[in-house]
Amino acid sequence: MHLSTRAIASVSTAPASDPSSFADIEMEVPPLGPRDLLVEVRAVSVNPVGIKVRGRGADQAEPQILGYDAAGVVQAVGAEASLFAVGDEVYYAGAINRPGTNTQLHVVDERIVGPKSASLTFAEAAALPLTAITAWEGLFDKLKLTSDSGGTLLMVGASGGVGSVVLQLLRALVPQMRVIATASRPEAEDWVRSLGAHETVNHRGDLRSEIRQVAPEGIDYIFTANSEDQTELYIDVLNPFGQIVAIDDPGSVDVIGLKPKALSWHWEFMFARSLHQAADQIRQHELLAEVAQLVASGEVRSTVTTTLRPIAAEQIREAHRLVESGHMIGKVVITNEA
Repeated sequence: MHLSTRAIASVSTAPASDPSSFADIEMEVPPLGPRDLLVEVRAVSVNPVGIKVRGRGADQAEPQILGYDAAGVVQAVGAEASLFAVGDEVYYAGAINRPGTNTQLHVVDERIVGPKSASLTFAEAAALPLTAITAWEGLFDKLKLTSDSGGTLLMVGASGGVGSVVLQLLRALVPQMRVIATASRPEAEDWVRSLGAHETVNHRGDLRSEIRQVAPEGIDYIFTANSEDQTELYIDVLNPFGQIVAIDDPGSVDVIGLKPKALSWHWEFMFARSLHQAADQIRQHELLAEVAQLVASGEVRSTVTTTLRPIAAEQIREAHRLVESGHMIGKVVITNEA
């Protein structure tokens, strides 16, 4: 039996404020694979990656279904699915090589899906998956931090979606780490301090000088969402054997300068596991379950700061416009909840 569903498609690369940028459409629901779930989507969120993917869709022949965050209810399961049952509430980021979550019914591999915390609304849950996976993999898979890790970590882009989760995970799971966060506005400074930052520095000022003032002993780790043209500064402020994990897309990185201090540069891309069908895809299910437990215990909170209703082209356009502005604190969510 073929199912159809309402969806919001990116139909042009016009500015998000342009009515021609997104459209409400009807589409056929893809067939379920053996380990897939069919999810009724109740809320979605917009991330910078959605902006980038839409920007690469110039002269696209087919409408693109974007969306890389969702929370909803399982409606059907594949023949070999075993992690969830019909009626379960879930949250996830999906896969970049499959249709996105901006649709009423969505198909996703259960191995990259987590159980939604009962303490969150669907809107609150939809703010977390992509950023939680990115933050977790960056901190614990790349930097190899543990509950015993110490030193000083600089979070660049701290008030954004990923930075907002990084700060909380460090406070909850790496309590001995001293955390410095970049923030250029009073409201951003208040936000990052509420999430666990010990100190703040203004990335729009003399960042090198401000870092030296609050961390004269140097920096041991950098988690950065904005590494463009910052390599020289990072090399300067990092201690020998320091590590950098970057999540953005700089034009180039001159890594030769890292060698004298034996510094390490890591890339974090949370879609890598699903894109390349990694044998340990289920690790994302497991870490999302761990984040849900941290939410339930009150150690991590949702980072939603703006909520739009309902899930439709007009609201998706506004969410993209807000993210494209570069001034978002936390996350913008679009929901069908009242």
